[in-house]
Amino acid sequence: MANSTVLIESLPPREQEKGRAKGSDFSELSRRITDAGLLRRRPLYYTLRFGAVALALAGGVAALVVLGDSWSQLFVAVALAVVFGQLGLAAHDLAHRQVFSRRRPSEAGGLLVANLLLGMSYGWWMNKHTRHHANPNHEEKDPDVSPDILVWSRRQASRATGLPRFVGRHQAALFFPLLTLEGLNLSFSSFKALRGPSMKRPVLEGTLLVAHFVLYFGGLFTVLSPGKALAFIAVHQGLFGIYLGSVFAPNHKGMPMIEEGMRLDFLRRQVLTSRNVRGGVLVDAFMGGLNYQIEHHLFPSMPTPALGRAQAITERYCAELGVPYHQTGLLASHREALRHLRAVGEPLRAGR
Repeated sequence: MANSTVLIESLPPREQEKGRAKGSDFSELSRRITDAGLLRRRPLYYTLRFGAVALALAGGVAALVVLGDSWSQLFVAVALAVVFGQLGLAAHDLAHRQVFSRRRPSEAGGLLVANLLLGMSYGWWMNKHTRHHANPNHEEKDPDVSPDILVWSRRQASRATGLPRFVGRHQAALFFPLLTLEGLNLSFSSFKALRGPSMKRPVLEGTLLVAHFVLYFGGLFTVLSPGKALAFIAVHQGLFGIYLGSVFAPNHKGMPMIEEGMRLDFLRRQVLTSRNVRGGVLVDAFMGGLNYQIEHHLFPSMPTPALGRAQAITERYCAELGVPYHQTGLLASHREALRHLRAVGEPLRAGR
């Protein structure tokens, strides 16, 4: 997808104008989804899912204690990287009120999972993710495509300076190596955000973050020798970052970027900038339902087990409207994202 506006430009003229002029098409889709009962809470599903993740976390901690000062702990680090990834997906669902309909229990669960268990600020991430949902892939408004290190469009590449300009030349090759730092980056950004104006409960969130790292580092350096503890942290945090990146990158990377001045209604803004990932039960479990990214963006509070049925309804409705609807396999989605990163970095390579 070297031309990031190809799907938007492929709409028939009448559909482009409809997308700019009104938003009633979403109302009809919302009616169909509601009539199908897909917005109802699924308490049994989340009880079983979160219970399984809690048991896996407890098992990982128990294995850490039982194995003691051994290099076999690196296998525990691998397993806990997957568990932490699943905790991240749990925090995501709580933040979107997929689990509880009310704000207080959703927030309490989010603070527990994100801050205490993961070492990531729930309030900071909520603010960032809400802005992403409002304007996905918007060059100026979506924080997930801000050119902090990587560049996501040729326009950003032409303006890049410093680190983004250096990294952007080979960002496709560097993408997965950089993901090994994502877990640490989330924690660093969380502590940094505690002093920001958007943080509503800095003392509570800061206390929970500190508690997480006291338990995390204290436990590792108590059980393991310094060398083994550092190796554990490197494996655990590196694989955790790759897991999160592998879940979130296929959703929008390589899909059309929205520039300032482009006007699209809610339905088209969400559908055209999102990509679904096929793959069945294993992909559903690995990505926590985020492989149904189009439906998730259209209905953020929809419980995960309802997304599969919503996908069929949404795809059929988009076909009725003539709105392009994109889905592909997991490996193909990463190829598309990496191809896009390489294409938008071309001006930097040419101008070195």
